[in-house]
Amino acid sequence: MKLIDSLVSQADFFTTIRRDLHAHPELFFEEFRTAEIVANTLEQWGIEVYRKIGKTGVVGVLRSGNGGRSIGLRADMDALPVTENNTFAHHSVYPGKMHACGHDGHTAMLLAGAWYLSQHRQFNGTVNFIFQPAEECGGGAEAMMADGLFERFPCEAIFALHNWPGFKVGEFAVKSGPIMGSITTFEIQVIGKSVHAAMPHLGIDPVLVASHIVTALQSLVSRSLDPLDTAVVSVTRINAGEVVNVIPDQATMHGTIRAFKTNVVEDIEAGVRRIADHVAHAFGATTNITFEYGYPPTVNDPEQSAFAATVLDDIVGEENVLRVHEASMAGEDFSYMLQKVPGAYIWIGNGDGSHRLAGHGIGNCMLHNSSYDFNDQLLCLGGSFWARLVERFLTA
Repeated sequence: MKLIDSLVSQADFFTTIRRDLHAHPELFFEEFRTAEIVANTLEQWGIEVYRKIGKTGVVGVLRSGNGGRSIGLRADMDALPVTENNTFAHHSVYPGKMHACGHDGHTAMLLAGAWYLSQHRQFNGTVNFIFQPAEECGGGAEAMMADGLFERFPCEAIFALHNWPGFKVGEFAVKSGPIMGSITTFEIQVIGKSVHAAMPHLGIDPVLVASHIVTALQSLVSRSLDPLDTAVVSVTRINAGEVVNVIPDQATMHGTIRAFKTNVVEDIEAGVRRIADHVAHAFGATTNITFEYGYPPTVNDPEQSAFAATVLDDIVGEENVLRVHEASMAGEDFSYMLQKVPGAYIWIGNGDGSHRLAGHGIGNCMLHNSSYDFNDQLLCLGGSFWARLVERFLTA
């Protein structure tokens, strides 16, 4: 790997920042301490700082030369409402809060890139360092955009890095087109008729109806979609009844729809309504169905994806840059930014978990796992990528 030597010499500094952020996780739109650390650090390096963009977001602006081009680099800052199992020295000091997705590392990697660029300024144009709040469930990207993110800080292209456990350290994935799925949730209320459990013929059992609906929904992907499309329909919760000797009057089902195309989500939504209504009708029950729409699919721009991949080729070698790989059905609110500005969302390998210090709890190193920890070996690697990406994009 061709890491930047001056960044490597500062590895301990950025590791200290990352572990401090890990020890002090903050949930969506509560990233006050994190934002101040980011803002104060950027200001120390002579970078213009703008606070409270999207409530708790921070934007740093660095200019060099007289070029009119600009680029945006984004890192997410928020943690998850998870109780950490790790017992190493930098474990979370806040019960019920944890950096279980590596946003502490994403923030530190972007700070590493910002430090190098502020010290050397071997580019011609403007870099916007975007530190975003509330990626996990608060829609922080939308909040920043509502505060005029791209109007105040124009970006010709925008990029984001996210660690990916299972990929080796030094491996990256840059996929053109869809890389993350959309998020849609649904609620189906099945309304039957309550009755004594010993006399089911006098009522309408909503639990039985809900069970048939769950089974029938599994046909949506296998029999209603084009086989070349990809989607997931999962019923994840069913609530019904209070006592064992009463058939309740209703059952409530919750679930999620994931897909890479908006029209596929629309087709599945229509199918959920059709199946639930008709199955319920067959048993004499009725339904109330609602949908809640979350993040849209994350779709990378082909040109910017190819550009990022060529930068990575020079750092880690072409054999370590995966241009064709499976996408993920997990959601990502960087998708909103990509709807406004062409760019790419890139995975950086976090390793197999062997990097973790003694004292981690039971479990592997997957994202959202209570024993997860970001791999500090990535800090200088990610920082080197950010620096070379900017220097190549804003060629002097």
